[in-house]
Amino acid sequence: MKVEYTEETSVRKALSFEIEPEVVEKEIESRAREYARKVKLPGFRPGKIPPEVIKKRFRAQVLEDVAEAIVNRVVFEELEGRGLRPLASPRVTDLKIQDNAPMTFRAVFETLPLIEVPAYKGLPATVRGPQVGEQDVARELERLREGAARYDPVEGRSSERGDFVVLDLRWRPEGGKPGHDENAMVEVGAEGNHADLNAALVGLSPGDTREVRLSYAPDQPGSLAGKTVDYTLTLKAIKLKVLPAVDDEFAKDLGEYGSLAELRAEIRKRLEAAEERRADHEAKAALVEALVQRASFEVPEALVERHMTARTEGAARGLAFQGIDPTKIGMDWREYRQTQREDSLKAAKADILLDEIARREGIEVLDAELESELARHAERLGKSKDALRAQMEKEGDLTALRARIREEKTLDLLKANARLTFE
Repeated sequence: MKVEYTEETSVRKALSFEIEPEVVEKEIESRAREYARKVKLPGFRPGKIPPEVIKKRFRAQVLEDVAEAIVNRVVFEELEGRGLRPLASPRVTDLKIQDNAPMTFRAVFETLPLIEVPAYKGLPATVRGPQVGEQDVARELERLREGAARYDPVEGRSSERGDFVVLDLRWRPEGGKPGHDENAMVEVGAEGNHADLNAALVGLSPGDTREVRLSYAPDQPGSLAGKTVDYTLTLKAIKLKVLPAVDDEFAKDLGEYGSLAELRAEIRKRLEAAEERRADHEAKAALVEALVQRASFEVPEALVERHMTARTEGAARGLAFQGIDPTKIGMDWREYRQTQREDSLKAAKADILLDEIARREGIEVLDAELESELARHAERLGKSKDALRAQMEKEGDLTALRARIREEKTLDLLKANARLTFE
């Protein structure tokens, strides 16, 4: 066997193979005998078909199997022998195979580049520091107040703007599948409602039924964009939203708080913790951006492709989580995937840099750190740590979790040694 190794670029490599005719012929004979044991042909007893007949009748299939077997064997052995670590399975090109002749082909693959890491200690970055004001506390208090609202029944009048109505809804999109929702509660006049729906909801009394056709704009968020839907509204009840007073009793009703002052203090504490996390995330993102801008090297296309795929799948999952079918929103997902190339290139470059910094700094993930992170995830998901570990091991996610912890420790090092300016 003859093998020629070529470095086409700093990341793209190629192995050119020439396999002796004797090796190819031996593999052909082996495959032909295997076929002879399995296939059935008129005029031949099972398992008694001569190999020459097989090689003639199934020549294309036999040669395809032979090529695949030889490629898988010799490429793996050559990569192992040379200590090469492809980022993805090699791509086979220029394959030529025929009887009584050498088999030739090329295996093209990518590896991580040898890089010069720019100075990563003392990186500058400007970020918005943690900021929590009284207006933020008041906004969170109002959110809690909204969550504690009660809805009192209204009698003796028809519905008005500001009411909350309980409806049985039936709808039929043009050319679509009809639907039904019982006991839907809708605020009459809410900004997020279609204007024609708000108009249709005014002046109804319990038991009344009204039909309305709504046409949605092309830029309407979600699956209704550009559609026309016929609705049948049957009003069951009118309710008035009553918000509790923001006082000590309100705080006590929420649980562990003895007074409104204690509730405010806890809200501020939570908001400040969230702001610290936000500032930390933004600072690290700014430092990675600064690091990427200072580095110059070729990024393997395989890594860029992985990020493009992950970002596209993440966007589709996000829509599905909202109850939107990602295949029915008119999105050109191939085009969307291409729009992610620039950011994916930066992300792949950052991966390489952070991995190299971690290697140089000897950053590793201790078992205790992994156990702590597993425990945190398990508590959030309401599972036992052992059950979560078993699930992650089965799905191959434990290695990814260890990699995320290692990356976070590397980012902590960058931040600890950075020149941060807070706005």
